[in-house]
Amino acid sequence: MAQREESEEEEIQKILSDDKVQEALLETDASRATPKSDEKQRTFIFGYSLIVILICGVLYYLLEYRSLPVLQEYVPLFQKLVLGSMLISIVILLNRLLRNILIKRINDRASAYNFRSLVNFLTFLLIFVIVVSLIFANWYATLVSFGIVSLILGLALQNPLTSLFGWMYLLIRKPYEVGDRIKIGNVYGDVMNVGYFDTTLWEFRGDYLSGDHPSGRIIKFANSRIFNEYIVNYSWPLFPFIWNEVKFFVSYSSDFDFISLTVTKIAEKEIGEAMMRRVKRLKHILANSLVRQLDIKERPSVIFTAHTNTWIEVTVRFLVQPKNSGPVKSLLFTHIMAELKNHPEKVIFPNSMKT
Repeated sequence: MAQREESEEEEIQKILSDDKVQEALLETDASRATPKSDEKQRTFIFGYSLIVILICGVLYYLLEYRSLPVLQEYVPLFQKLVLGSMLISIVILLNRLLRNILIKRINDRASAYNFRSLVNFLTFLLIFVIVVSLIFANWYATLVSFGIVSLILGLALQNPLTSLFGWMYLLIRKPYEVGDRIKIGNVYGDVMNVGYFDTTLWEFRGDYLSGDHPSGRIIKFANSRIFNEYIVNYSWPLFPFIWNEVKFFVSYSSDFDFISLTVTKIAEKEIGEAMMRRVKRLKHILANSLVRQLDIKERPSVIFTAHTNTWIEVTVRFLVQPKNSGPVKSLLFTHIMAELKNHPEKVIFPNSMKT
């Protein structure tokens, strides 16, 4: 047994040593992929930035007072390079300070992820501004040139820029976050990563599945799609449940009262009182909101419908957390069928009819 566990651990380590696996882990959750190496990297960059700032400060002081053996005509150029390096190092240092201090205080992983992405984007933007301002001394000429270049790039890079604005919209309006289960267009999935230009989903359902089970496929789509597609989010914090149904057929001769009572009892037992208490608490929270008039039934319900095939369709409707929908549905169906089949005199199924 110990040998088997050891070989299993070796296989896991072999998989983790693959560069592509490491990249995929970083993409799904950069904060937890390789915590030890990431911590060392942050410490190294932090210390390196401090050293560069100190060295640049000393060099700038020496250049200002002509204490270095540099030709007079090259002094302004060296001052620009030193100043640029110092400012960029300060920006990187602030980036690390914000990430180390503030992100550790954010308990919600999705919010921490969004904050980290925003800090990185602002860092890149500030470094870009510093480089441009040091290269071009004439701001008016720079702005004119930048305006022309921006117009050309805007036309050439219309889709990537729209996706970047889509990322900003996602940060502000939050139609979905990392960890949410969503539907966009005809695609279903759990949000793994929200990048500057695209979103990555871990697909469920898909082309080969009918239930709410992961398909094993990764889907990427441009953030620009959020401007022209409906987004269905199954993970609303105030009401993190969905209604689902189990259906089966019985004959007109069955005992409907018995079926209703039996099925409700099984459903309540499997779903659990804990979930029903949560729904009651959520109803109390929503009492003063705009959705207070909505009919939210915390207990399972049974609906009988006359079907065109001369049978009665029994629908068991229940609340469930989105990611548990498939297993709970399967469990309910199995237990309901097992119990009802124990009473053939009261419950008559299509295949039990005598010909």
